[in-house]
Amino acid sequence: MRKSWLAATILAACAAATSLPSAAQTPLKMAYALSTSSHYGAGADALAKSIEASSNGKYKVQQFANSALGGEREVIEGLQIGTIDLAIVSTGATLNFVPETGVFDIPFLLRDLPHARSVLDSKIGQDMLAKFPSRGIVALAWGEQGFRHLTNNVRPVKTPADAKGLKIRTTENPIHILAFRQIGILPTPMAWPEVATALQQGTIDGQENPLSVITSAKLAQMQKYLSLTGHVYGPALVLMSSNVYDGLSAADKANFDKAGKESALAMRAYVDNIEKTGAEQLAKDGMQVSQVDRAAFAAAVEPAYPEYYKKFDKKLIDSIRDTK
Repeated sequence: MRKSWLAATILAACAAATSLPSAAQTPLKMAYALSTSSHYGAGADALAKSIEASSNGKYKVQQFANSALGGEREVIEGLQIGTIDLAIVSTGATLNFVPETGVFDIPFLLRDLPHARSVLDSKIGQDMLAKFPSRGIVALAWGEQGFRHLTNNVRPVKTPADAKGLKIRTTENPIHILAFRQIGILPTPMAWPEVATALQQGTIDGQENPLSVITSAKLAQMQKYLSLTGHVYGPALVLMSSNVYDGLSAADKANFDKAGKESALAMRAYVDNIEKTGAEQLAKDGMQVSQVDRAAFAAAVEPAYPEYYKKFDKKLIDSIRDTK
């Protein structure tokens, strides 16, 4: 009898021990606006694999792509109150919470990808990340979207004059809106989930986004003309709710910091690839691709700079421009 009881106790203990990792697993909701096959999806996958490996399965990242948990503003608010744990978002949304991040959205300020990455990896970019915890959010890393380009259904755009009068969807970003008005574009702020319907119904003539978005969102099915304006560099941010991060052990915090950086590197790799192949692929998909007079567009936007100097420290703007 005693042996039977002892055997049963040992078996029960073994069963309980076996079930512990599963029972202790913590699910984390991660939200982003684009598809799983996008650069955001690449970043989310990299983060998920990194943290699941470093925590030995303690954390399981559940991905909610395609704005399944709401637009970017709602996602950031979810991070603040703790209903969402992780997210990848654009600075078009974060400038409403950490206004300083909007400086990177100034048109024609960042020259190319190496320049943009140097700035974000420098003290300038890292100091910006340090501003997020005061808003209930931890910024793990700067991700990337690439340079934004213009698409429309009306006509080819090669000069600022060609763009005048076009009704173009923009993010809710006053920095972009001011620049487009200088060019003569009619900016139409709109949440990303509404864009496809607006394009199909003709409510707007076009939109502007990096090639990484134009390709992953299959905009070639809805837009005829692509103009490689490269008017604005699009950073992204890998964010985490302070509600979660602040309760972690030092080791787990280090693991999430590392996972955030790996997420950013995955986005950069995706963008590098799409910058080489994206325009060619979109042409194959039926879009008419135009090179533009970029200097003419930069000159058209120049009158907006005094307003940018009022909004952001001129020294900061100059230091970004002067970064090698």
